[in-house]
Amino acid sequence: MSNALKDRPAVGIVIGDPAGIGPEVIAKSWLTGKLHEACRPVLIGSAAAMERALGFIGKKASINVITDPSKVISDLADQVETLDILDTGRMQGDALPLGEDTAVGGRVSAEWLEEADQLARSGVFAATVMGPISTGSMKMAGTLDKVVSPTPGESYLLLISGPLRVAHVTDHIPLREVCDLLTKDLVAVTLRKLNAAMQSWGIAKPRIVVAGLNAHAMGREDKEQIAPAVEQARAEGIDATGPISPDTVFRQCIEGRYDIVLAMYHDQGHIAIKTWGFSGNSAIILGPPYTHLSVAHGTAFDIVGKNIADHTMMQSAIVTGAYLAAGRGFPAEK
Repeated sequence: MSNALKDRPAVGIVIGDPAGIGPEVIAKSWLTGKLHEACRPVLIGSAAAMERALGFIGKKASINVITDPSKVISDLADQVETLDILDTGRMQGDALPLGEDTAVGGRVSAEWLEEADQLARSGVFAATVMGPISTGSMKMAGTLDKVVSPTPGESYLLLISGPLRVAHVTDHIPLREVCDLLTKDLVAVTLRKLNAAMQSWGIAKPRIVVAGLNAHAMGREDKEQIAPAVEQARAEGIDATGPISPDTVFRQCIEGRYDIVLAMYHDQGHIAIKTWGFSGNSAIILGPPYTHLSVAHGTAFDIVGKNIADHTMMQSAIVTGAYLAAGRGFPAEK
């Protein structure tokens, strides 16, 4: 592979639920030209949905429809003014839902995700990005299991907001249960996987700071489980620090003392991220054997078609995925 193509890896972008703002924010992101600076973007979904989205945002662009997954790279126009999309006919253009949960929206969202996953696993895409999906639609279709969900010890959610990056040991788990889950082994394996992922993204020696669970990191879990896990990671050559009091650890990351914070549970990390800066956030799912990202917002059915949806999270997710897949580290703040 030439250096030019390595620097601009192919990134598969699933348009999300066609009834939501996914097609709109993707179209807005595409037409900025910033995606093509970082990668060769390829949409997966409905060409009709993207055509409708262009109308919503009042922009004109041609659409290059690719119907054969085996030609998804060879048939690219690779131009800002042309939207390249893999559309294998999963949904008819005259049956596009809008602004509500539907079984068809949930079905095609899952099918497009599966197409992106297969192409990434075969090496066609260096990274994939999932546009906003609707869990309601996917429940109606019985396809919610197609979405990668963070599972302690196996897969993890990592949120990015400028200089603040936060990975989570646990995600959607009741707080009462988190205390029992936080064992030395679980925290240690999380640190290993996080360190390895960041190194693959081009960060040679990641500086990981571990948040404590309790106030001032002085509780039983901090002393008996988290601290020994950090010591074990350090003995393995991982640059891990902690546990640090959770009321100061995020500020230390923002100030540049660390590359990432390892939070213990969902709200501990999410509150910090969304307070520091909501617009432009992006989310990474650690687990698949390729770089996989999403946006930190939903389908926003209430504003779909109004041309007011903020596209910066979608744009950030795609650009970040391209940088990480190319081993260039996190994009510089602008």
